[in-house]
Amino acid sequence: MLRAALGPHRPDRAAIAAEAAALLADPALIRPALAAEDPVEAFAARVVSPKVNATLDRIGALAGLPAAVGRYLAAQGLAPEITVQPDPVLRALDWTGFAVRETALPDEAVALGRARWGIAETGSLVFESGPETAVLNHFLPLHHLVAVAAGDILPYLEDHAAVMGAAPRNLNLITGASGTTDIEGSYVRGAHGPRFLHILLIGP
Repeated sequence: MLRAALGPHRPDRAAIAAEAAALLADPALIRPALAAEDPVEAFAARVVSPKVNATLDRIGALAGLPAAVGRYLAAQGLAPEITVQPDPVLRALDWTGFAVRETALPDEAVALGRARWGIAETGSLVFESGPETAVLNHFLPLHHLVAVAAGDILPYLEDHAAVMGAAPRNLNLITGASGTTDIEGSYVRGAHGPRFLHILLIGP
């Protein structure tokens, strides 16, 4: 039907392919500028911007993660009770003084996870499903705490496709806390997910 509608002025396939290739020949021409030349600094700036509206804590090493989580809980007036993603890297840390669960409760206050990648362009966090990633932990808690390594920050979204490898069964890209303006045009946080997103950026 579309072919008939186009008639004799049907676009040339080779010309379309050449035009598409030209657009991709120099990605810098079509990519937006990052907030900083260094992807880690660009990511840090993006996540605390009003569009993403997350909070950020930078820590030098993974071993400092429990202390950083403790500081956040204390600042929020929360008890030291958290759900920790069933990730051996996180579970190997010293959680003395915390009540730790593996699976988030329906009314979970705080859950901690580890993002596989961070995207500087959008301030997004990438979670790939697997036996070490409980997907519901990203969506049930009121406070979502996420650790991500500085070495895992990618400049642009399409860079993730280049390094991902085999596609996981489930892939979640999370950008900021949950929010909606569906109710009378008023912005409501936590409407269908965490109300607060706190990112723990690990490394220099």
